[in-house]
Amino acid sequence: MGLLLHRLHAFFAARLIYPHVSSSDGWLSYEGVPLKWHYPLGLLYDLYSGAEPAHPPDSLSPSPRMAGSEDEPSTLPWRLTVHFSAYPRDQLVHLDDEEKHLHDLFIHSVKEADYLRTGTGKTVMFLSKEDSTQLWESVKKHDFALYHPINQKFLNPQGVQLRHLPIRLYLPHAAEDKEMQEKEASPGSVRVVQSLVTPNLSSRESLSQRLPRGFPTTDGDAGQPQTMGTALNQLLPTLFPSRRSPLLAQAVLHGAVLPLSASVEELIRAAAYLDGWLHIAIVMMV
Repeated sequence: MGLLLHRLHAFFAARLIYPHVSSSDGWLSYEGVPLKWHYPLGLLYDLYSGAEPAHPPDSLSPSPRMAGSEDEPSTLPWRLTVHFSAYPRDQLVHLDDEEKHLHDLFIHSVKEADYLRTGTGKTVMFLSKEDSTQLWESVKKHDFALYHPINQKFLNPQGVQLRHLPIRLYLPHAAEDKEMQEKEASPGSVRVVQSLVTPNLSSRESLSQRLPRGFPTTDGDAGQPQTMGTALNQLLPTLFPSRRSPLLAQAVLHGAVLPLSASVEELIRAAAYLDGWLHIAIVMMV
């Protein structure tokens, strides 16, 4: 989102009260909540817009919010407020005019994702200068043709199998208990959950899905592919007690509810954000 500030500043420059304000002084808010510039814009929309996410075509249990969706006002376009004063330094890190903070944060996130996938991070570290430049230019220009060949090197490293999958879960206040809500004073704050997620279940985990709870298991062949249901049940068992059906909360990515049967590795390959991560918003079913 921080990459939009230069364009917004150029658009509003002639109308600003303080003409010497720079683009790095800009920030965006929604209903009084400052939006973190280091979060992907799609994630911010999923977290704060209040829009009803799209549901899989075969979904038989739409959330109650969908029932009256025809009578509710449209959440698109998403109406944000642009500020060039009173920067909320207690909630946002101040940007720089040269976009070095944005670049460094993005590259750090790409490296972290690569380290999780391969266990070494060498794919990123051994990129040529030309490839590294092309990667950052593709992000700034939002150019998929430039981005795709570099991303394929990350997803298909030579001689290396994927070890773990880069996933971050974002829980708003609605998904927290009262004690946690009292500790988090700032409006719009979220808790980020991250842990090691393997592409496949272990043989013991795979077998335990098919047996009654408490039934003894034995080691077998390679496990089944990791699904969103098994991953969420592992990371957030209280909110996702079932691996097959969303009962208390839904996982939302790019404005759509993720089927719990979806393969996590396939989602990484097809729907990860530009830094290689699945940034997933957890939305309570109300």
